[in-house]
Amino acid sequence: MRQLLPARTTLAALLALAAASAAAQSGAIQRTVIERADVSIESREAVVARVELAPGAVAARHTHPGDEISYVLEGEGELLVDGQAPRRVRAGDAFVVPAGQVHAARNTGPGGMRLVGVYVVEKGQPLASPAK
Repeated sequence: MRQLLPARTTLAALLALAAASAAAQSGAIQRTVIERADVSIESREAVVARVELAPGAVAARHTHPGDEISYVLEGEGELLVDGQAPRRVRAGDAFVVPAGQVHAARNTGPGGMRLVGVYVVEKGQPLASPAK
């Protein structure tokens, strides 16, 4: 019985670590919409969002139904745009991802990464969709 206790403890620790890792991946990116407003282009709207990536998180490859304009408030990471070299970004940097461009992001810093994302997108479409 004494030998089983350490094995159970080790198994429980491994399961907890796996669950934490899975949670970090499933909640890798959190977008909180702050404002939505019509723009001068018919059938489009501007969406302003607070975007957060947990430490070590990866936002899987995805697209937007319009342009993304983002400003990094805090942290550092990599922007991974299909067909381009990885781009390091950190607090104070900005980037633009054209409509439909497949991209991902990775938080490479020790803490959380926070951005302001402005999306000019087609009304009625999801803000982001997994890449195919």
